[in-house]
Amino acid sequence: MNTLKDRLRTDLTAAIKARDEVRSSTIRMILTAVTNAEVAGSVAKELSDDEMLSVLATEAKKRREAAVAFEEGNRPEMAAKERAESAVIADYLPAQLSPEETAEIVAAAVEQVGAAGAGPKAMGKVMGLVQPQVKGRADGAAVAAEVRRQLGGS
Repeated sequence: MNTLKDRLRTDLTAAIKARDEVRSSTIRMILTAVTNAEVAGSVAKELSDDEMLSVLATEAKKRREAAVAFEEGNRPEMAAKERAESAVIADYLPAQLSPEETAEIVAAAVEQVGAAGAGPKAMGKVMGLVQPQVKGRADGAAVAAEVRRQLGGS
């Protein structure tokens, strides 16, 4: 049994006892997503903490996108619900990188690859270096935008 899954189960019990509906329903949803990921594929397996963080990041992204969609659809109460769920999920994710920290990591990767001024052609090389460093700690779209900015602006 891995530690993140244990923590989720313990927190679920505490949330149910505290009658915290948002937290308990969100943790249930997370555990369901983890179980679905464990039984997906040809062989069922228990996810490692890193794999669980990937599932959590996916769920958090779904909540952010749904909140935006609900806002655009003039459904603020549903957007608020999605944001509340996203906040619960964020408790289990590693601290997110600030835009400045992301820019520093990208700048170091651009320098390491020697891609300064190379333009969009070098995007794949730079992203290949950056992704492992920011996995789970920064939104992929934001990272890609920063890489594009630095490659195009250099």
